[in-house]
Formats: sequence, structure tokens, C-alpha cells
Amino acid sequence: MEISGIISALIIGIIIGLLGRLVVPGRQHIGVLWTLVVGIVAALIGSAIAAGLGVADTDGPDWIEWLIQVALAAVGVVALDRAKARR
Repeated sequence: MEISGIISALIIGIIIGLLGRLVVPGRQHIGVLWTLVVGIVAALIGSAIAAGLGVADTDGPDWIEWLIQVALAAVGVVALDRAKARR
């Protein structure tokens, strides 16, 4: 992977993390840094899942891939928020 691919993956991960956090109702007790980490991980895993399902490369925007990534980010935000709330 080239440096431009890594930078674009980080930017998309940040956007995915923020969208995932917006989808979750209520206040989350995690910081922005954790939101970004969750978004980056969700973007990478979501891309792999979309590629496995054969919906990663389509003509035009890859809406299904984005939905998978945002859903994974929302699940990650909720899981991390609950883990932090127990402490």
C-alpha cells in the first residue's frame, strides 16, 4: 500500500468513526481519539467484508460498503462506551 492509500484510509476512517458516533443515540463516554480508532478499524474490516461479499467495487459510489463500515463503527462505539461505563 502506498502512502496515499494509507492517508486516504485514515481520512475515510475518521469520517466513518464520526458517522458511527452520530448514529448511536445519546451521549458516549469515549473520547475523540477512540472514536477515530474505532472508525479506522471499522473502515478496514468493513472493506474486507464488502470485498468478501462482492460489493466493494461497483460503478459509482460504494453505498453498501459505506453502510457496512458505518454499522461496524456504530457497534464499535457502543461496545467501547459500555466497556468504559463499567469502569
